[in-house]
This record gives sequence, structure tokens and C-alpha cells, in this order.
Amino acid sequence: QVQLVESGGGLVQAGGSLRLSCEVSRLTFTSYAMGWFRQAPGKEREFVAALSGRSYITNYADSVKGRFTISRDNAKNTVYLQMNGLKPEDTAVYYCAARLRVLPTKSEYDYWGQGTQVTVSS
Repeated sequence: QVQLVESGGGLVQAGGSLRLSCEVSRLTFTSYAMGWFRQAPGKEREFVAALSGRSYITNYADSVKGRFTISRDNAKNTVYLQMNGLKPEDTAVYYCAARLRVLPTKSEYDYWGQGTQVTVSS
């Protein structure tokens, strides 16, 4: 069974940084585009960032461009989300997801992790 396990969430002050990790097992990692999504209380889940299997193509939500960076280490089957300049509105549960396609799109992902909480205090 495919597993995606997120870690690295926590409480941080506005302006601070966090790095989320998502370790993936039981799939051919380089065949999958990887994405990060988030869901704030009372809101729908939204796309944050995505990356193709060989890291050639990235895709970011406008709200995080210039602040967040997605990357992956294919030797470790792990995808990362470096979050800098955090704002209170970034508070959400963050999920990683895997998509068996080349393009790192904003939707249509096949597997999901359980999520990690990020809380940004003002």
C-alpha cells in the first residue's frame, strides 16, 4: 500500500520559516509528480505547489510564489516544502500528494498523506 507521511509542521511566528517533508513509499517515486496542498479551518483544500518527477517543472499558487519552494530528493523518496516569510493566513493542515503523470498540475492526484498542521501566529 502506498504511503505518504508528512512531517515538519508546527507553530511559528509570522515572518518565520518551516520546512515540511513528505516521505513516500511503495511507488516508483520518479514516475510521480508531487504536490503540496493545504486546508484551513472552514475552507476548501487548496493547491500550494507541485513538482515534476525529475524536478524540471514547478507550479506554485500565486499566494505563495516567492515565499515557498518545493523540491524533492529522489534518492530518499522525499518531497519538501520550504516555507519562508510565513503569514497567519498560511495557517492550515498541509498535505502532500502524488500524481502518476509528468505534469505537476493543481488537481487530479492519486495518493494523499494524512497532513501536518502549520500554525502561524501574528
